Amino acid sequence: MGKERLFGKTMNELVAVTGRIGLPGYAGRQIADWLYKKEIRTIDDMSNLSKRMRELLDEYYEFGLSNPVSSATSSDGTKKYLFKVLDNQYIESAYIPGKERATLCVSSQSGCRMGCIFCMTGKQGFQGDLTCNEILNQFRSIPEYNGLTNIVYMGMGEPLDNLAEVLKSLEILTAEWGFGWSPSRITVSTIGLADRITEFLDNSRCHLAVSLHSPFDEERALLIPAQKTNPIRKILEIIRNYDLARQRRISFEYILFEGLNDSPRHVNELARILNSIKCRINIIPFHPIPGSGLVSPGEAISIEFRERLNRKGIVATIRSSRGLDIDAACGLLSTLEQNRREKK
Repeated sequence: MGKERLFGKTMNELVAVTGRIGLPGYAGRQIADWLYKKEIRTIDDMSNLSKRMRELLDEYYEFGLSNPVSSATSSDGTKKYLFKVLDNQYIESAYIPGKERATLCVSSQSGCRMGCIFCMTGKQGFQGDLTCNEILNQFRSIPEYNGLTNIVYMGMGEPLDNLAEVLKSLEILTAEWGFGWSPSRITVSTIGLADRITEFLDNSRCHLAVSLHSPFDEERALLIPAQKTNPIRKILEIIRNYDLARQRRISFEYILFEGLNDSPRHVNELARILNSIKCRINIIPFHPIPGSGLVSPGEAISIEFRERLNRKGIVATIRSSRGLDIDAACGLLSTLEQNRREKK
């Protein structure tokens, strides 16, 4: 059995660690300070702990950071990082620089059990939940760490399907004793798990993004099989009835597919079902994946779709397409790596 990792533990967990090995209670806050506010990578670097305290820690624990195993850089500056997790599985993170923002897209699971037909991660199947350590390691272990302005949980996996570890990571990111980020800099994306959304809203002030992709039940179920057990109308009812004073922003993600969900009829139905919800729609260009049969309608139709939504009073934006030359679609890079290793 390997040593337990300290990085990714909450303050309560760190206090429990100190009690377990006989350190004074105040050492928990000292350890948190080293883990989340200082740029060190070993227990021995925790210089305000006595040598004996460090030796006790080192006997049972390790710091717990690991570097990406590889990376790919796009001509537009987007970078994809590949991390090894679990039992020889791989996940990816995407660093997306902009004029005023530098965003990191992190994964919350290896593979995914949701089976969305437009997502390469869904084609992998489900390998396992990431720990809080493995989620936050993606943030802390890239060279651009100090310049990041935003984090989005939009990588591999369904964040609400791994809610306990995701909430722990959000606590560490936003707590005064942790990284101290404002929740307004973090967005968590979900296809909408009805039994988890309220728990997320109750325990986090981070932004929520719901993958919508069609306002019609049967169409959405074709794209997102979980629609059958988590119908979008139920998700909207939860959001509509929730006191969102603590929640800074609700947005809906909408990937446009040619001839499937890009008509005026879809705009009209979106306006109807989103009535009274203060939100925005992010229109997302489709990054092709092998075997899906789905095609992007192109820029002109995307712009017209956005303008129709705007005329209906819905704030809609088109997300820039990034990283097309480095297997930008979520899950492609890790799938290629997994296949390469299996062929050896």
